[in-house]
Amino acid sequence: MAHTKNILLTVVCFFLLFTSCKKSGDLVNNPLLEQYFETNILNRDFTVSLATDNNTDLTPNYIGYIFVLLKTDFYHGPLKATIGNTVYMGTWSSNEDYSKLDISLSAPPAEFTFLSRAWKFTSKSFPTMKLSPWGSTEALVLHMYRQ
Repeated sequence: MAHTKNILLTVVCFFLLFTSCKKSGDLVNNPLLEQYFETNILNRDFTVSLATDNNTDLTPNYIGYIFVLLKTDFYHGPLKATIGNTVYMGTWSSNEDYSKLDISLSAPPAEFTFLSRAWKFTSKSFPTMKLSPWGSTEALVLHMYRQ
């Protein structure tokens, strides 16, 4: 009888363990965060209002550029960079809590090398989103202003 109870308890524990765990990579849908991200960031025009690399001001490199994170879904999509009549395409992605923003733009132009990395949001007080490198203490700063 005790042996049967132990087997039953083990089966129940395994069932609970495997049905309550989510796979790594599964996104947790948070409608409020998704709505905030869509309203304030997706499909909106942004310009670089501050870009510094170890206190070297790179902001002038981005004068005239308009950046738009286009929506495929709430967590990734194409990124369009426009200057004049020239359009460059890249990609963006975010994690499930929107604390991280991965930007990928091919160089040339050379100024895209600075932008193409994983960033963490340090502030989302719009109209400016403030970013610093994800998982790094590099002295890089990126502020993007929503038009």
